[in-house]
Amino acid sequence: MENSRIEPASKRSTVRRLARRGSYDPAVVHAILDEGLVAHVAFDHQGHPFVIPMAYVRRGNDLMIHGAVASRMLQIGAEGLPLSLCVTLLDGLVYAKSAFHHSVNYRSVVVLGTAREVTDAADKRAFLDGLVDRVAPGRARLVRAPNDKELAATRVLAMPIEEASAKIRTGAPVDDEEDLAWPVWAGVLAVGLRAGPLVEADGAHERPARPLGVGE
Repeated sequence: MENSRIEPASKRSTVRRLARRGSYDPAVVHAILDEGLVAHVAFDHQGHPFVIPMAYVRRGNDLMIHGAVASRMLQIGAEGLPLSLCVTLLDGLVYAKSAFHHSVNYRSVVVLGTAREVTDAADKRAFLDGLVDRVAPGRARLVRAPNDKELAATRVLAMPIEEASAKIRTGAPVDDEEDLAWPVWAGVLAVGLRAGPLVEADGAHERPARPLGVGE
């Protein structure tokens, strides 16, 4: 993938290694974020780096995460300290003729910056509805909504998607010409996230007509 004509928001968000694979196009960044399900959030706590996997939702130009009020990562984010979020989609395993050129096909986004805490109850409810609807569109209006106690126990952060970059690798292995005759198979094994069979919870009611109980 060739580098997008849109310029990076900052030097630190610039893709440096294999820069031609980078993109700063919001449409590209948003598409990757909308397909992913887990963001790894990096932060500093008492001089040590930590990375925590989090479910998330993109709402417009905000990447939103949530958790318990007591979460140290969310507390740090609410205080305006810097965070970094990364979402990666693995698309294939790349087998080359040489060990050096083995790789993976992927699409990734890194977002840098500071978050703001979402305190308005209606905005928090909208985010939590979006989180449910993300895994089963329409399900938020079928399940019990968060009560006031649950809402008070939940902290929501919104991270602006302003200082962000995407990086993408596609295609076949890139072997050196002198290795092309090496007697071993080379190519790409496509991989990706897939859904398995439904496993009903204990005490579930009769199986719904729609797999996840989603309405029209």
